Amino acid sequence: MGTDTVREQAADETAERRREQRGWYVYDWACSVYSTSVLTVFLGPYLTSVAKAAADADGFVHPLGIPLRAGSFFAYCVSASVILSIFVMPLAGAAADRTGRKKPLLAVAAYLGAAATAGMFFLDGDRYLLGGLLLIVANASLAVSMVLYNSYLPQIAPPEERDAVSSRGWAFGYAAGSLVLVANLILYTAHDTFGVSETTAVRICLASAGIWWGVFTLVPLKRLRDRRTTSSSGTSAHGWRQLAATVRDLRRQPLTLAFLLAYLVYNDGIQTVISQASVYGSEELGLDQSTLIVAVLLVQLLAVAGALGMGRLARTYGAKRTILGSLVAWTVTLGAGYFLPAGAPVWFFVLAAGIGLVLGGSQALSRSLFSHLVPPGKEAEYFSAYEMSDRGMSWLGPLLFGLTYQLTGSYRDAIISLVAFFVVGFLLLARVPVAQAVRDAGNPVPDRI
Repeated sequence: MGTDTVREQAADETAERRREQRGWYVYDWACSVYSTSVLTVFLGPYLTSVAKAAADADGFVHPLGIPLRAGSFFAYCVSASVILSIFVMPLAGAAADRTGRKKPLLAVAAYLGAAATAGMFFLDGDRYLLGGLLLIVANASLAVSMVLYNSYLPQIAPPEERDAVSSRGWAFGYAAGSLVLVANLILYTAHDTFGVSETTAVRICLASAGIWWGVFTLVPLKRLRDRRTTSSSGTSAHGWRQLAATVRDLRRQPLTLAFLLAYLVYNDGIQTVISQASVYGSEELGLDQSTLIVAVLLVQLLAVAGALGMGRLARTYGAKRTILGSLVAWTVTLGAGYFLPAGAPVWFFVLAAGIGLVLGGSQALSRSLFSHLVPPGKEAEYFSAYEMSDRGMSWLGPLLFGLTYQLTGSYRDAIISLVAFFVVGFLLLARVPVAQAVRDAGNPVPDRI
């Protein structure tokens, strides 16, 4: 084979890889709008108001005959959706590994989630059960689709490209979330000009996120390629067996497992703050939706700056110390949130700025630190467990938030209860000798870790 032919083949392979990568980025562009517009901004306050409309004289709703405070219903549904995703994700992952056909499974998860989100247009009156069902389906579908989406990364990018490719995907997601939130803000604040009521404007914002998700998912489905697998496993239980085998192997790396446990705890707190902050702002502080949208936009923008700034700090002080510092900042931010005066948007924006500055960095540095604790040759299975921790285990925080409000009737008590996750996570992480953990995993120890 001639040199020119080899070069042409290499150029063709590079062009095909770039084409797949561009398609891969677009799925983050498609689904991130659900996370920002639906889960973070609109659905929490709106579903809570619908549940309150259906509540009895004491403020309780009774799904399946169980008495729940209407104000806790959204948090309980988020928790239920995550628990459901824990059971579905290994099955979807095993099916993808067994057949090599990730794309049809990604399509099913994406369009089920998009349809459930679009169906939120019909959430009005006292249909809180419909809202809860749609939230559970959409949230679990997103978690499953992200496992399948992330599993494409090793196939479309060689090791030296993965950091850049992964970062671009995050950037596409942040950009889409910000763009659609601006459109949401225009529709919501000028709903009279558009001839719709405030409630209808919210329902349009919810449904449009589902339509956006579905339309832009067409791009990755067209560009990504399935790779046939040589796996001979024939049962969906393979996903559970692989997960169990990874957990057993983690027991032979106790320091890596100790870090993962610390991450499980404080990441649960982070995910709960993200999903419940809008409920706290609307129900406890009396802020309107336009204020919440601006606050989330502020978080989106500052999360990028915060991630870059904390990355610089990590180069000087090490990732572990920087993460510990971020957990202190999370604790202080939540403590300040407890004392925020009602009806004061400026102070809520200050709180949002604090969250944004530590949000991106604490998550990005946790992932990079974990990468040093993975034994060579076991990256895929260990990061599968990490993904389960990130996407599938964040149910305790919403449950605690909902239970605290259920018992006390106070969102201030509910938000301050989340401090426990950051305090316990700090104590667990502080006890991990990360340099020794890196050596035990068989990796070279960086100068700063």
